[in-house]
Amino acid sequence: MRVIGSFLHGRFGLRSVSIALALVLSACSGGGEAPSAPATAGGGAGSGRGGERYVLVSHAPDSDSWWNTIKNSVVDAGEDFGVAVDYRNPPNGDLADMARLIEQSAARNYAGVATSIADFSVLSKATSRVTGKGIALVTINSGTREQSKQLDAIMHIGQPEYDAGKAAGERAKAAGVTSFLCVNHYATNLASVERCKGFADALGADLRASMLDTGVDPTVVSSKVGAYLRNNPKTGAVLALGPNSAEPTLQVLKQMGLAGKIFFATFDLSPTIVQGIEDGELNFAIDQQPYLQGYLAIAALKIAHDETTRDPAVIVARLRAHPKIQARLKQYALEPVYTADGVSSGPGFVTRERLDVIKKYAGQYR
Repeated sequence: MRVIGSFLHGRFGLRSVSIALALVLSACSGGGEAPSAPATAGGGAGSGRGGERYVLVSHAPDSDSWWNTIKNSVVDAGEDFGVAVDYRNPPNGDLADMARLIEQSAARNYAGVATSIADFSVLSKATSRVTGKGIALVTINSGTREQSKQLDAIMHIGQPEYDAGKAAGERAKAAGVTSFLCVNHYATNLASVERCKGFADALGADLRASMLDTGVDPTVVSSKVGAYLRNNPKTGAVLALGPNSAEPTLQVLKQMGLAGKIFFATFDLSPTIVQGIEDGELNFAIDQQPYLQGYLAIAALKIAHDETTRDPAVIVARLRAHPKIQARLKQYALEPVYTADGVSSGPGFVTRERLDVIKKYAGQYR
């Protein structure tokens, strides 16, 4: 990967990251940090008028390599639609810093802003500065459609987290599971709790007794998971909420001789997770198709700009029919669910039976 340049913005030391067409983020196993390449996405022969600049603001710290797929997706969107796209995030995942990044996005007068709703109460004031200036807003990933509407966003593109967790729990229940451990590496994010709650409700299990707040440090994750399983040897299943918790947990299960024996599922994909599924150490991964969240957010903002509309039904219709979007979906074997007012990017369940295409693109485009 070629680093074009980087700088610290403002007294808060927030990294401003713009992503280049030349950016290639290699898939990272082990859940470690993947360096980002600050530059500019855009300049391709997109449809409609070009030359605008858009921004996607995420809550993810630099260490969360799962977001590489979304970074890659906005690179593709910049190329396909002939626009510049910036990706910005708080390096340490601090939500107050994220709010300031959103406020800065309003001040910089982007043509459109996409953001995750990691904490509605923390971010709502910042997003109001975006919409208050007449800047189009699309929400992605964390948050709900109801929250998105309250923020006056055009639409939400993401996975209904409680429903995804419950669907996963129903699969575990069908396999005879009655108790579980939810390894929550981001317990301050409501979406993470919703995932655990859905799984718990499907089993009829006690959420409080089943959820473990581990943080993202892999050493701490390993230590806490190992201690829990030793103290609760009758635990029937383990649910991880992403690579940051799944990969250290998998190592612990191997060390304890439980890999392939205990029911183990995770949200999201990485090369290590895909390999674990192939080796029979994970039952499945819940795939929210993150590529769709970044790519379709920029596409929706571009359509809103070109057609001077905030009508989600009109924008969804254009998304469904756009040939460049259809080409990307086919290229990466992606399957969005379009609704009247948004897009559900998941859940999908990745098992050993459908690994071929996913293994090829895991950590980059899947």
